[in-house]
Amino acid sequence: MNTPASRLLLATLALSAYPARADTPPLRFDFGPGTIAPGCVGIGPDTLYSATRGYGLISGEGVSASTASSASAALDALRADALTGTRPFSFAIDLPEGNYDVILQLGDPAAGADTTVKAETRRLLLESLPTAAGTVQTRTFTVNVRTPDLPGGRRVILKERERGVAHWDQRLTLEFNGPRPAVAGLEIRRNDAALTVFLAGDSTVTDQPGEPWAGWGQMLPRFFPAGVAVANHAESGLSLASFRGSGRLEKILSLLKPGDYVLIQFGHNDMKEKGDGVGPFTSYAADLRGYAEAIRAKGGEPVFITSMYRRRFEKGALVDTLGDYPVAVRQIAQEQQIPLIDLHAMSRRLFTALGPDQSKQAFVHFPAGAYPGQAKEVKDDTHFSSYGAYALARCVVEGIRAEIPSLAARLAPGIPGFNPDFPVPPAEFTLPASPPADEVRIPEGDGR
Repeated sequence: MNTPASRLLLATLALSAYPARADTPPLRFDFGPGTIAPGCVGIGPDTLYSATRGYGLISGEGVSASTASSASAALDALRADALTGTRPFSFAIDLPEGNYDVILQLGDPAAGADTTVKAETRRLLLESLPTAAGTVQTRTFTVNVRTPDLPGGRRVILKERERGVAHWDQRLTLEFNGPRPAVAGLEIRRNDAALTVFLAGDSTVTDQPGEPWAGWGQMLPRFFPAGVAVANHAESGLSLASFRGSGRLEKILSLLKPGDYVLIQFGHNDMKEKGDGVGPFTSYAADLRGYAEAIRAKGGEPVFITSMYRRRFEKGALVDTLGDYPVAVRQIAQEQQIPLIDLHAMSRRLFTALGPDQSKQAFVHFPAGAYPGQAKEVKDDTHFSSYGAYALARCVVEGIRAEIPSLAARLAPGIPGFNPDFPVPPAEFTLPASPPADEVRIPEGDGR
């Protein structure tokens, strides 16, 4: 039997059976209604994800098919048709845990398009790729897929809000967004040689599941090219101790390869912990040393990041609320000879430059009804909007450039410099909002 479905099944079985091989067969998909390109599986507007199929669109709402006009009829079968949308749409495929190169053919053979790509839970990969009618461009990224499984049959202890999210399930999810997103083709190749940049942190770093919240870790993948995967293990409400206690540090260590990096940012929740021996220069400092020792023992490269300011202005001046926690990070970094990204200092410059009023747009300050399902006004001076998370990710990139030359050499080419004293005004920042989390969440055991 040599049908498209059978070819996909064989490729998927090969990936599952040989997860460590670098030469596992790629998976190829041809989006659109026309002739299916050789070696591909066809994806139409009605090819919806099911557990039985193991791949497909999460929803077909607003998705339509497009084919090449006579002027662009010379396009090959893969690029001669596409799926486009009047709203964001997502594609998911079951995959074993690992890093994957994602090769996308983006654009519409019959009309102009403008596509933004996010992966898993709103991780930004590509900002606004405009393409003219009849133009399809190739873009390649490396995406991390993970599950809660730990060695010995144990699992990471997930919070209720993490259950069913795209960054903990055994699939790769791609979101196509923008004024008129269009995708013609997709190829997926396992990449076990990819460099992994792990993130350990709290809610200011995490892959926030729904708008209007965002963590800077969600924006960081945009600044790395294919061959580098960002694995964001940060989660809301966690301290160094509770991150380790829920099995998340163990999860990172179980996947860490020699030469991989672990960026560590905690402090907002650590400062809330009470008890004898708890404090920035005692328990917190000891935990930082413990993380660094464990990561280095596996051949990894720890990187410390100081926590950013909250938004608190008094008489027009930004006020620090983190006490000695950033000081402790700086001291342990120097003591242990660990690279330090001083996001605390850079965020002070950033929020001071924005001022008391404009800085609201870097945080989650929105009137009721600004986003679907948001019934009440939101005023949050700790967590970030997409604009704020993006600006902080730019600060982290500058920190990498200044303090970690080996990782700076792996940044995407052409990223302009960023000065937190002169940020891009919020009015000039555009990133299309993702659909509500419930719309793109696949129920466990879905068997449509």
